[in-house]
Amino acid sequence: MPKTSAPNRSAQATPSSSVGSNGVGVSRAGDVFQLLRDGHARTRAELADITGLARSTVAARIDALAAAGLIGPAGEAVSSGGRPPSRFAFQPATRVILAVDIGATHVLLGLTDLSGKLLCEMREHIDVATGPVPVLDAVLDHCAQLLAQAGRHASELAGIGIGLPGPVEHSTGRPASPPIMPGWDSFDVPEYVQRRFRTDVLVDNDVNIMALGERAAFWPDAENLLFIKVATGVGAGIISGGLLQRGADGTAGDIGHIRVPRGANVLCRCGNHGCLEAMASGPAVAAALAAGGVPAVTGEDVLDLARRGNLAAISAMRQAGRDVGEVLAACVNLLNPSIIVIGGGLSSAGEYLLAGVREIVYQRSLPLATARLRIVQSMATDHAGVLGAGQMVIDHVLAASGVERLLAEQQAS
Repeated sequence: MPKTSAPNRSAQATPSSSVGSNGVGVSRAGDVFQLLRDGHARTRAELADITGLARSTVAARIDALAAAGLIGPAGEAVSSGGRPPSRFAFQPATRVILAVDIGATHVLLGLTDLSGKLLCEMREHIDVATGPVPVLDAVLDHCAQLLAQAGRHASELAGIGIGLPGPVEHSTGRPASPPIMPGWDSFDVPEYVQRRFRTDVLVDNDVNIMALGERAAFWPDAENLLFIKVATGVGAGIISGGLLQRGADGTAGDIGHIRVPRGANVLCRCGNHGCLEAMASGPAVAAALAAGGVPAVTGEDVLDLARRGNLAAISAMRQAGRDVGEVLAACVNLLNPSIIVIGGGLSSAGEYLLAGVREIVYQRSLPLATARLRIVQSMATDHAGVLGAGQMVIDHVLAASGVERLLAEQQAS
């Protein structure tokens, strides 16, 4: 089925014109589908009772959703007399999503179904500084390989989600003055990708999609969550009230350029002094160790030293955690999250970084704000970005308005 270009921002469901017996607003097929997204099978009669719609209207909505492959038969309910009624449920395997996490020096690609289940994945070393055209050309070639590996066709794509290691104007999918991505500023990523794959393309900052992925996979009930990435750079993904917070210009969560008191004389690549990134990122910790005579150049070198028990590396990791904690203490007082997840490459050495973060956050934040606060290591690890890129697309295409657009395309094809 051919697909056309769509807005890059996430779709928002429009108000419905009918309110069911339980207060749920429904009228369109897309609204009815929202009642089936949880995977529980329901009969036409049950949906009519929930929505308050006529059974004939519900039957028409069910037929449209089934024709689009979004739902399918799921057995029969117990009969109260006569033929047992059929039940219908969400069919997430009918379409797939390409999820791409582009880092400073690597790309992780995954293929998921509409439930977010990871079907297959691929990792490649690509330097984002080589520019948008060579990076995206390589990414799109790998996307085609993933589809072929899974035995799926491009016509089955529901969308493509991409995370980039820098600020992104989410509504357009264009990077906004990314510091480590020369040539990417204002580059129209969705338009370029859609030359190859005619499907919805959504782009966001990598830490934002990591927050979405971690929450979807491991903390689905967390309404207020901070995801902190400590790697080549330092950043935060903010989920407040159950919604990802991007800010007015897509720069919400850029904590890497908040000043840390002990770094007054340390120059950051942004031109300011004392930025958290200049103190606690992988390259910054490696540089501090090298200045003290310990051979380290990258964050990976620091991790290797810490794993081998090097006391200088362990101490440096813990101090980096304290520096991150200095900034997070203010974030905790401001946002009152219930969970802070520490991810990124530098977090993978175990408790050293977390110990420093916890030490300062619990010491400096208000007792009420930390009474139920958990500070944990990422459980999704390096899959957080891919899972989040897929979730970003799922939330877009399976929203009521996204489903309505899909049905319109189905009808027109």
